[in-house]
Amino acid sequence: MEQRFVRYQSTTPDAKGRHLGIFALANRLAKEGSLSPEDWRQWRSANDFYGEAYVTPGASFYAAPGAQAWFKLTAAHLVGRIDFYTDLLRRHDVPCSAVYSSDPGVVLYEDDVQVVVVPYKRCAYESD
Repeated sequence: MEQRFVRYQSTTPDAKGRHLGIFALANRLAKEGSLSPEDWRQWRSANDFYGEAYVTPGASFYAAPGAQAWFKLTAAHLVGRIDFYTDLLRRHDVPCSAVYSSDPGVVLYEDDVQVVVVPYKRCAYESD
């Protein structure tokens, strides 16, 4: 099956069992005061770019238990700039990985660059 979506997320679940997305992980570093002034400036600039580049779905879409945002692989202008975040997290020893899927879950929201889904419950032996 052709992979159509990508999600950048923590490699291990948090205390609530969620794999936090790459923006939440980077924002946490900033909120905790863990970034150098230069990293903070670059983080702010990157967040501003993404904030202007596409619509952030309303909070109501994330109210569903387990809701996750996934980029469409066709959104190359967004996916192609994610390296700043992966590098930032790597330098701060925050594990993160890219997960690809052809069908990540039940779609709650969709636009031209992303979907917000509630992931399907899968057996440990299943994969995309």
